[in-house]
Amino acid sequence: MRAPYPLEFRREAVALLKSSGKTVPQLAAELGVSPQSLRNWARQIDVDEGKAACLSSDEREELRRLRRELRTVTEEREILKKAAAFFAKESGTR
Repeated sequence: MRAPYPLEFRREAVALLKSSGKTVPQLAAELGVSPQSLRNWARQIDVDEGKAACLSSDEREELRRLRRELRTVTEEREILKKAAAFFAKESGTR
């Protein structure tokens, strides 16, 4: 997998898109990126700047972090439930 483009490059590409009068496919070809990537960057920058309704980059990152944390806590809870059942069974047989 290729590393993502730096944020500054994406911001400059979107600014150029808005100021150049070029179409997304034209500018994307000149910059060597896919047209869909350029569209996505433009949409996400609008969201981050409050110009469009959706999750901001910070909110997306927090959501990823919270989902990861939830997955870990759920796994830990399952392990503890199994351990508790095991020790309850062991203490009942003595």
